[in-house]
Amino acid sequence: MRITVLAGGVGAARFLRGLKAEAPDADITVIGNTGDDIILFGLHVSPDLDTVMYTLGGGISEEQGWGRADETFTVLKELAAYHTGPDWFSLGDRDFATHITRTSMLSEGASLSAATAVLCQRSQPGVTLIPMSDDPVETHVILQDGPVLPESTGSLGSTGRRTVHFQEWWVRLHAAVPAAGFVLAGAEDAAPAPGVLEAIDGADVVLFPPSNPVVSVGTILAVPGIADAVRAKTVVGVSPIIGGAPVRGMADACLAAIGVPATAQAVAAHYGPGLLNGWLVDEQDKAAVDAPELAGITVRALPLYMSSLPATAAIARGALDLAQELRA
Repeated sequence: MRITVLAGGVGAARFLRGLKAEAPDADITVIGNTGDDIILFGLHVSPDLDTVMYTLGGGISEEQGWGRADETFTVLKELAAYHTGPDWFSLGDRDFATHITRTSMLSEGASLSAATAVLCQRSQPGVTLIPMSDDPVETHVILQDGPVLPESTGSLGSTGRRTVHFQEWWVRLHAAVPAAGFVLAGAEDAAPAPGVLEAIDGADVVLFPPSNPVVSVGTILAVPGIADAVRAKTVVGVSPIIGGAPVRGMADACLAAIGVPATAQAVAAHYGPGLLNGWLVDEQDKAAVDAPELAGITVRALPLYMSSLPATAAIARGALDLAQELRA
């Protein structure tokens, strides 16, 4: 079976671990979001790609869900002593090695997808991990009126409102300043990375894991050609919202910025039946199964908390079973 997954960071990585356990013989390609990528300390950091690679290849910090296990921070402390770089984004020594290696390859002319393939040779994640594009795409957040730290790296956008890189809004400001919207800088001119469209076209099923529908899956779909390719396939998604709240992260803040309620039902309607064929919701959201606004989307309710590997594998099995039902 050939499975293609459009992936963000922590939620997608943990879902993928269950998918691999449930379908060990499947050919899985993961298309990773790179809209969160950022240059820090002169290094190219790819948070979502690295979280998938570390989680599936071993070495992830299970407590955090991102970064490396048993990490040390000597380099970061030395940089702080030199007053170099931002103090709000924590990179450990092992993580620095990944970013140095990636940046070195990029500076020598390698593409991001080629650099990702080399990094995966060490971690062996057991999937084919591809960035959504080799072209630079950055998710910027348009801030509503409110306090912004004076040393912010943001700028004034065409609306007169301040914009900041998504990482600054998410990590530094903790989404405490409400967002008025998002700008996917570079997305319109980006091309899918080599292998992306082929992985979608050749898939038996395309899965949307419980990733942020706005700034993870949504950013991937914004790259020209990807959404059209996905629409031609059987697509099953797993809701990142349970009982009106995100299981992890601040997806509700992102949804609010685009006027979508933080409910499993509303997220499915946001994707729409033209893109989504099947949708898994948690049992406490089972009213969505018969929701008239989800006509054209087959909805199934089952436990969605990824509390253990067996529980996560059961979610993956539910997604694959629904896909098989839809394809039949």
